[in-house]
Amino acid sequence: MAVKPLRLAADTNVLVDIEESVGDVLDALHLIKRRLLSVEWLVSLIVFDELVSLINCGETQQLRQSARKALMHLRSQTRFRPLLDLPFGDELAERIANDVRRQGLLPEAEVHDSLILAEATLLDCSILLTSDEHLRAIDHEQATLLLRGYDLVAPVIATPKEIVRKFFQ
Repeated sequence: MAVKPLRLAADTNVLVDIEESVGDVLDALHLIKRRLLSVEWLVSLIVFDELVSLINCGETQQLRQSARKALMHLRSQTRFRPLLDLPFGDELAERIANDVRRQGLLPEAEVHDSLILAEATLLDCSILLTSDEHLRAIDHEQATLLLRGYDLVAPVIATPKEIVRKFFQ
């Protein structure tokens, strides 16, 4: 019987940090690959869209270049698989994201972060790897209760540094 792979979603900042060779991110990816035999590395539609936006409107030339490299690697690498045709309607992800913000789990202005969480959850990801402070600050118990109302399971939201420190060393 085949083992269902653990699904891991990457936030935009993780993909950019890979291109900028951020040590904690590279260490976390290496440890996950070494310790977990069956992992599906996913990039949701909103993360893909954010990369495109950073290419065009990133605050610095370095950020624009790193986003461009990340996007190019999504096309050529096998580690992260972009999911551009999501198996659920945009309306459902938007409804969940709106509820996340309405319940104060994320600030109202964090539309993209709430969509990243919604899409990772709808894709049945067990882990959302991010360096974003807003996502990290989410009350996991409240998020679990909210998502349970949709018959969904909240992913563990972890930074690369936490992965290295808590889970694998």
